[in-house]
Amino acid sequence: MAAATLALQDQNSLEIKTKSIEQTLLPLVKQISTLVTHRERGGICSERSVRAVARVGQAVNLAVERFVTIGETIADDNPEIKTEMYQACKEARAAGTAIEKLCEAVLEDSLTDRGAVVRAARCLLSSVTRVLLLADIVVVKQLLLAKDKVARSLGRLENVSNFTEFVKAFSQFGAEMVELAHLTGNRQNDMKDERRRAQMAAARQVLDRSTMLLLTSSKACLRHPDSSSSRENRDTVFCQMRRAMDLIHYVVKDGVLDGGEGLGDESEEDWDGGKTVTSAMRHFESTAEMTRLTLLTPATKEMLSSAVDTIVERTQDFTDSAYTSHEHRENILLLCDRVKMELQQLLRLGDTLDQPDSYSPTREMESAVLSCLESTRDLRTQLQATAREQSADIERLTRSSTDLVHTLRNTALSADQDRLEEGGDRFNEMVDHILEVCKIMRHMATSESLQVSARYTEINLRIYGPQVVTASLTLSQHPTSKIAKENLEVFADMWQALMTDVVNVCKDVIDSLRQPEKQTYMSLPRPGKHGTTSKPLKHVRLDVDEQEKIAKTGLEMKLATSEMEAETERWQEGGTGGANMDENNDIVKRARNMSRMAFSMYQFTKGDGPLKTTQDLFTQAEYFAEEANRLYKVVRQFSYQVPLGSHKKELLEQLDRVPTYVQQLQFTVKNPTVGKAATFTKVDSVIHETKNLMSVISKVVTTCFVCATKYNLDFRGLSTRGFGGGSMRDDEGSGSGAGGEGGKLGGGSGTDSNI
Repeated sequence: MAAATLALQDQNSLEIKTKSIEQTLLPLVKQISTLVTHRERGGICSERSVRAVARVGQAVNLAVERFVTIGETIADDNPEIKTEMYQACKEARAAGTAIEKLCEAVLEDSLTDRGAVVRAARCLLSSVTRVLLLADIVVVKQLLLAKDKVARSLGRLENVSNFTEFVKAFSQFGAEMVELAHLTGNRQNDMKDERRRAQMAAARQVLDRSTMLLLTSSKACLRHPDSSSSRENRDTVFCQMRRAMDLIHYVVKDGVLDGGEGLGDESEEDWDGGKTVTSAMRHFESTAEMTRLTLLTPATKEMLSSAVDTIVERTQDFTDSAYTSHEHRENILLLCDRVKMELQQLLRLGDTLDQPDSYSPTREMESAVLSCLESTRDLRTQLQATAREQSADIERLTRSSTDLVHTLRNTALSADQDRLEEGGDRFNEMVDHILEVCKIMRHMATSESLQVSARYTEINLRIYGPQVVTASLTLSQHPTSKIAKENLEVFADMWQALMTDVVNVCKDVIDSLRQPEKQTYMSLPRPGKHGTTSKPLKHVRLDVDEQEKIAKTGLEMKLATSEMEAETERWQEGGTGGANMDENNDIVKRARNMSRMAFSMYQFTKGDGPLKTTQDLFTQAEYFAEEANRLYKVVRQFSYQVPLGSHKKELLEQLDRVPTYVQQLQFTVKNPTVGKAATFTKVDSVIHETKNLMSVISKVVTTCFVCATKYNLDFRGLSTRGFGGGSMRDDEGSGSGAGGEGGKLGGGSGTDSNI
């Protein structure tokens, strides 16, 4: 529990993981939006609207008071979160009171600090979110207690020595399993993350299917205590159920596991974390595409080389498979060599360029990037062809495995050990073939849920498949035993269920491959250049439910935008060098341009503003990231003027965070999606990453103002000075790109038929 509460200490890490918390926050988000919107309208509001805002402030404070009272009650019942909960409630109560007083000041027209409402709103939203996240820890605790009770019942079942004890223990186990199934089902439906939901579904499925196996294998072991095969059946079921409960623990704690392993044989840093050739190729393509905006740095070169090594390593699952045809194997190896050659050409070309301050790479560089990306596209096409070839065998394998299970059953009943051993070898060979297919399907899965489904289907087959043969051995040793026969029937049923899973996974993966991924490697148009995107992308609008789901993140971005606007106003209203704060202040111009872009993205979350479709949003985010890069370079140039000391150290620490957030936003924008649900997830991620970047930029601008005031520094013409006396090229100028004046798309001369 300590790990969960530790994550709450950072105010910027309050990420909502569940739908229930999201919905609980929605009314507060709407009220805060009303207050902030009124603040920005300023003096044009009527007396009636001002009084309405005052009433909203009173309502917010009253609601917060009721809310924190419940939070403090929860804290009293749960000592492990008591300190954190009381602190969060105290902050929420103080913020609610501040909101009410500020709204009264608006009514009396005595509000002087225009940023006070925004700061109070951010504090209130943050503290209420912390209260909800701490309360969610209690929900997690209840689920883990239910899981622990089931684990203890499993231990008792494992140690029973007679049928009477077994019946009693199994009855208690069944009741506790029902409670755990209910709690995990609720949690699965509540989680926002696609991969976590799929992991929870996989764990719940194992527990559900294994319960009957546990019953029959335990009965067979009790009836035939000297049979090593019956003991192996039972021990395998116990082990797999415990692994499923470890996975439940892992999912509800969001990646924290107190020892133990997952349903597989290996303990991974992040289970099912997209370790597929598809994800590796996406990462490589995104990194390569970014070089067209930022040029090749040593870090980027290392990332590209590492990404190609990962691609080649993961394609070995295709080339090492005994079921991959010779032709496909040779093609994959040749295409991997081609990808490596194209990358080397790109890296060599990058080394020859001597334009450290240029925003746009040369035409030769663009051509090299496109050649690199074309080679990965051809490799992906070949891997897809290999996956289709292997999946075509599944129906035949399904029929053959069903026939083999019948043969094993009949052979076991006749106690023919030689034929049983021969049939078992054939069955295990078939299991190995199906496992190879599952591995290929996981690599080619285009969504996280499909990747997880393929992986756990593979794991369950690998663990439970051989147990069909083991159950057959038990029956062959005791051919007249009804319990041994029942045990084999149940394991055979499990095999049929797993084969159904394999068929469904193959169908879903192959169907997803028929929907071509968007060609993300074609550049978005930049001002002064012609767009090169080859195929129009589908325009999607958010519906009301989707707008509500991202309302909190959108509001947080809006509050960051408001803070930025207030900060840039300070630059023009105050400071010690009046001339230094004029229209030539490059930091202010860049910051305001980013603020306008972010505001238009916030409007999109509410269904307003110039951005009408998701593609408009993604294009705006692309320009937002480019503008952040420009601001980073300008502030870096300004930092050379700041004398050594604590202020310079603080500025550089904050500034060094910008490239990381820029790259995260760029990767998110470039990530291809298929389907409405995936597109909304991408929208949510883009808004979230933009908010994070905006918050960092706001801190950077604030620190710049402090340094400028303290040291009376000159800002004029920073963008033309360059680094180390060189010249910095800025073709686009401020107000360019998607976030030009007023946050409108296409502020420059470039055009894009997609928008």
